Amino acid sequence: MIKLLIKKFIPNHQKTNLPDVRKRYGFLAGTLGIAINLILFATKFFIGFAMHSIAIISDAFNNLTDTSSSLFAIIGAKLATKKPDKEHPFGHGRIEYIVSLIVSAIIFAVGFELARTSFAKILNPQKISFNPALVVVLTCSVLLKLWMFSYNRYMGKLINSKILKTAAADSLNDVFATSAVIVSTLISYYLNINADGYIGMVVSLIIIKSGFDTAKEVIDILIGTPPSPELVTKINEILSNVDGIYGFHDLLVHEYGPGNFIASVHVEVPDHVSVVKIHETIDLTEIKIYEELGVDIVIHMDPISMNDEKTSKYRDIVNEIVKNINPEFSIHDFRITDGENRVNLLFDLVVPFSMSSKEKTQAVDRINKKVKELDGRYRCFIRLDNPI
Repeated sequence: MIKLLIKKFIPNHQKTNLPDVRKRYGFLAGTLGIAINLILFATKFFIGFAMHSIAIISDAFNNLTDTSSSLFAIIGAKLATKKPDKEHPFGHGRIEYIVSLIVSAIIFAVGFELARTSFAKILNPQKISFNPALVVVLTCSVLLKLWMFSYNRYMGKLINSKILKTAAADSLNDVFATSAVIVSTLISYYLNINADGYIGMVVSLIIIKSGFDTAKEVIDILIGTPPSPELVTKINEILSNVDGIYGFHDLLVHEYGPGNFIASVHVEVPDHVSVVKIHETIDLTEIKIYEELGVDIVIHMDPISMNDEKTSKYRDIVNEIVKNINPEFSIHDFRITDGENRVNLLFDLVVPFSMSSKEKTQAVDRINKKVKELDGRYRCFIRLDNPI
């Protein structure tokens, strides 16, 4: 059903990288969420009022507060697609992450409140009255919330939206909470065991963990995370197939909101080819990456000597030494300067993030020692780098 709604209300729905299309996805998900939660609120409130059931009325107001997640999805979708301005030259896409944090805070609050009430019920258990109408109403609520979870997750993955993924988690938490009421009611009626507080406590912990996981994911993005392996692979494939580029390193990708990538990379080019020709190749490569991947990339050229036997010889010697010390090591930007009494070998050494400062120092000392054992005139100037 959600696919039919997407086709009907979102023009060009396949072009999920377009800001206007992303905004429409957010509007559709948010509007559906508000409508469903308001319907659930009205239905439960009037049934609960007619039956004098506090449980149904409480669940009705829970659905009313759930409209906030959907409202945030609409607000976030609108603000995130604002055009860049003087104060925010890279756009407003990261607003989506901030809104996701707010929804995560709401999930936390719901979880802690459920934990508080569940603990109170464990200390002071109350008999649960069985009412078939209550079970029917809550079961219908669970089914609708499952659909909300399904379409929010589907659209969240489709457009890579943290807001919709967080809204999906919020809907799933409602499924757990309402299902807990149904299960505890049935256990109480058929087994005469009051498990309401204990089941509620377990569900509250699940909800709190969900809020924590969602918040952590968003905070990690705001702090800075590596680009996805798929994106790196696609960029590598393009660079590897360009005539005139013999290697690349130091790929940096910054995400300023979903689909808004700004990147840079160093490529190794032959030093004997004219700058004009190489520059044309680089320009065409930047355009190709942007058109195919939507990544605005700046490519820096590192000239390397392709016909200098001495440089190639020293590079191979050092690379073998480095690999023998640690197979995870690699080198780039290798160059040499000859002096009267020594030969300077300058290069960047890429080491794993997991290495401590002491281990890095020891590795550099070992490389220097091995190189000097080959020839006392060799002296290494090493700049440490990480596998970005």
